[in-house]
Amino acid sequence: MSPAMPLSTGPSAAQILVEALNSLRMLGRRSLLALLGIVMGSCSVVALLNIGGNAAAQSIAIFRNLGSDTLVLQLPPQPTGRDGLPLRLSVEALGRQTPAVASLSPVMTYGAPAIFHGRIGNANIIGADPALFEAARLDIASGRSLSGFDRKEAYAVIGASLAQTLSLPDDPLQPGDQLRLQSYQFRVVGILQEGAPGMLLPFNANETLFIPMEGMTRINPVPQISHVVARANSAEEVIQAGEQLRQALTQRIAGDAPVTLIFAQQILEGMQQQTRTFTYLLAALGVVSLIGGGVGVMNVMLMNVSERRREIGVRLALGARRRDIRNLFLVEAVALTSVGALLGAVLGMLGGWGYAQLSGWAFFLAPGALPLGIGSTVLVGLFFGLHPAIAASRLQPVEALRDE
Repeated sequence: MSPAMPLSTGPSAAQILVEALNSLRMLGRRSLLALLGIVMGSCSVVALLNIGGNAAAQSIAIFRNLGSDTLVLQLPPQPTGRDGLPLRLSVEALGRQTPAVASLSPVMTYGAPAIFHGRIGNANIIGADPALFEAARLDIASGRSLSGFDRKEAYAVIGASLAQTLSLPDDPLQPGDQLRLQSYQFRVVGILQEGAPGMLLPFNANETLFIPMEGMTRINPVPQISHVVARANSAEEVIQAGEQLRQALTQRIAGDAPVTLIFAQQILEGMQQQTRTFTYLLAALGVVSLIGGGVGVMNVMLMNVSERRREIGVRLALGARRRDIRNLFLVEAVALTSVGALLGAVLGMLGGWGYAQLSGWAFFLAPGALPLGIGSTVLVGLFFGLHPAIAASRLQPVEALRDE
């Protein structure tokens, strides 16, 4: 009795891959056009995910620069004290009542033109306690900050951008110079270091002129406290510090208008949620572009199946299984999209880096950008290659061999 012949297991994965690559090479320009669509789709996904991630990081960095222990309390409009007069706050008394607060300062705001040697700059005037510089982390580039001895003096600390606006190359504004606010001359004692505009603070320090709170009556007859800027002992105590300060202010303000507490961590959480939504939206736009490339792959594969009907018939007549035919065309689609995914990922990273350089952002590779970009591209190729592959495997050998 002769030994049984081994059953055929069909072509190996390596053989199918080699045949698929040879077939794509024979398609020539059509393969290149389909590949271009996949490259652009993959590039869009990776680039948009990186741009969205970098934009989110840049926005959040503005708040992180303030420190997670910074908090701001917004007072009701035109607040009055329990005595019915405009509200006045004692930093020392508030400090004794709020042990979780390291430093705090009431803030008065006003707008007026600042004039220096005939040059005019629109200034945001902030009247505050000297503790504001510590509470808001305002660093001095030259000169000094305001001190407790300056309360009755016409002294000012100026933001970097405002100082630059009032300066000329041969006539820069320097500490010791005097500038005019309305009919008063203020001596500049310090210039702030330029920093990112803190969106948590009720002012942009770069465009602001800081004067002692007691000096606000020189330029505004009825100044009003609008905010209190504070800094907690630590990030862990920021909520406790905010509640202590809100309670202390509520006791001093007449009426039932609420005092609004804002702190960095609160805004960070909201911004992170918004930026995730923004990133998902960008990724969805990239996927739409990727689907367009997938349709191009399906069209090329359907045309490939149509042109190779006789070859498919011969393979089936010689004993090829239908799954072998299906796998051959499916591997062709996946191979085409895999090459496009890798090329698109490289171009997407370069595009994200270039956009970050033009925008002045710090570039970093967004987590998930490469896996999502490459993975979604391969899945699109698998999905759009499935129909042509199944159609090829269902051909009848007799009908396929009749084709001219």
